[in-house]
Amino acid sequence: MSDSDADLVDELFDGPSPAGTPAPPSRFRRMLGRVFLLTGGALALFVVLYAADLMSSAGDVPRGVAVAGVDVGGLSRAAAEARLHEELEPRLTEPVTVRAGDVEAELDPAESGLGVDWPGTLELAGSQPLDPLVRIRSFFTTREVDVRTTTDDRALRAAVTELARDRIDRAVIEGDIRFEATEGGDGLVDAFAVEPRQGQRLADVDGAVAAIEDGWPERHRVEVPVEVTPPEVTSAEVHATLDDTVRPLVSGPLRVRGDDAEAVLRPGQISGALDFTAVDGGLEVEIDRFRLQQAVRGPLTSTEEPARDARIVFAGSAPAVRPAEQGRRIDWERTFAPLLDVGTRAENRELDVVYEMREPEVTTAEVEGLGIKEVIGEFTTSGMSGAVARNVATIARAVNGAIVTPGETFSLDERTGPRTASQGYVVAPVNEDGTGRRVIGGGVSQFTSTLYNAVYLAGLADAGHTEHPYHLGRYPVARDAISLRPDGSRVDLAFTNDAPTGIAIQTSATGSTVRVKIWGTERYRVESVTDGPDDMERPPIEWERGEDCRPVDGVPGFRATNTRILSDPDSGEEVGRQTREVRYAPRPTVRCRSVLIGG
Repeated sequence: MSDSDADLVDELFDGPSPAGTPAPPSRFRRMLGRVFLLTGGALALFVVLYAADLMSSAGDVPRGVAVAGVDVGGLSRAAAEARLHEELEPRLTEPVTVRAGDVEAELDPAESGLGVDWPGTLELAGSQPLDPLVRIRSFFTTREVDVRTTTDDRALRAAVTELARDRIDRAVIEGDIRFEATEGGDGLVDAFAVEPRQGQRLADVDGAVAAIEDGWPERHRVEVPVEVTPPEVTSAEVHATLDDTVRPLVSGPLRVRGDDAEAVLRPGQISGALDFTAVDGGLEVEIDRFRLQQAVRGPLTSTEEPARDARIVFAGSAPAVRPAEQGRRIDWERTFAPLLDVGTRAENRELDVVYEMREPEVTTAEVEGLGIKEVIGEFTTSGMSGAVARNVATIARAVNGAIVTPGETFSLDERTGPRTASQGYVVAPVNEDGTGRRVIGGGVSQFTSTLYNAVYLAGLADAGHTEHPYHLGRYPVARDAISLRPDGSRVDLAFTNDAPTGIAIQTSATGSTVRVKIWGTERYRVESVTDGPDDMERPPIEWERGEDCRPVDGVPGFRATNTRILSDPDSGEEVGRQTREVRYAPRPTVRCRSVLIGG
């Protein structure tokens, strides 16, 4: 710059100098000095204030710090911790809501092992910053600090596991329909939908624990994943079945009409027979036909007719065939098949009973072809009386008219069934001669021995019998059979019809006599040969006391053998023989002692 240029600048700031006078300090320099002076003073003041602020806030929480929205900046650590306790602790003790699927449950933080590290939280705020700019900004900004938490892993895991067991885990509930009786009674019911609900299970306990740890305490609602099992039927399908089928079905009574009889199904009875099953996303109505059958069976049973087998009857001196009769019974499955259609109508709510015909097991032709035309074996015994005679007559009636087809085995126990008072049996001495303990059906062995001898003389095959323990003179030696042992227990008699034709059994019992005839077609002439008695054994004598003592004559024990010889009735040629050896025990002689009064 030239001298002229410098002068020009001075003139701009100071104006022109008078001629011949020295130039004063320039105005620019004076102003610059003032600036430097003011700046230095400000800096000095700033330094003083900075030092004072730094010294006064030493050890405090930095300004602008907030914990979970609570301002603790500039407070001492003790005061800051006290404020956090006061303002945050009530919130931190509130239950934590855990949402799992469509279930919400609560955990108590303290009981679940969740806590807060207050000193550690304040440590996250850091110490006083030295940067003056940072300190200045702290007057105008807020810095959020997270809450530092503590966790008792074992307690939290136990709490989550218990929550899953009690609240979260559940089985799927399928849609259903339930019924309630109306207040008015009369068998009316109301129908209600059972809403379907998904099943679910907390499969990942570790994941749930981690989610709660991460979310608490900032969030008081934590969502945890579950495994879901959806129901097979939707709520819409349940209500469709309820409205379209079930409610109309139980809206009123339904009549079941048979031939000359009818029954009424009331709504309560109908609802009790309904079951519901999920099928292909819908709710299928199933009918328990047996329960419906039980509800109406009483009035309608009279319309059924059992099939009757053809049988032999003894109306006169010779057997006659009573023809078989066809029967009918209710086909309950076909009767109730249209129930859903008929039951959902507003009118004409009636079911017609459907019958099925039943054929007899034994036809007339079969009985006529059995060849039952003549007596082939007959035997009569007597000597019974009183209750024994009554029991013998009862068992004889049960056997009368029995048919045994070729190859069939007849069992006396199977034919007569249980011998009870309801069947007409009475208490009587177990032995047919009026001795022994008293039992229901006592004395029936009189009939058993009579039947055995008739079968014996008819030439039929023995299939099992038991002789009396001692011999009774009313029966041939080695040709007797019992139905009751001395202790009252039962023993069966059986024989097999080994003839090519059928047989029929005719019985009669009057007074002290019982007779059995076997009808069929004669095959054999029967001869009975008895050897013995041998090896005789004298009866012992037994003395008894008491008013109930009854003298009994003893019977010797002995051994005997009976042989049945079968011969052709035309040629007389022997065609077979069977031998049976029997050992009878002696029957004691019972004597009664007088009871001496006074000793």
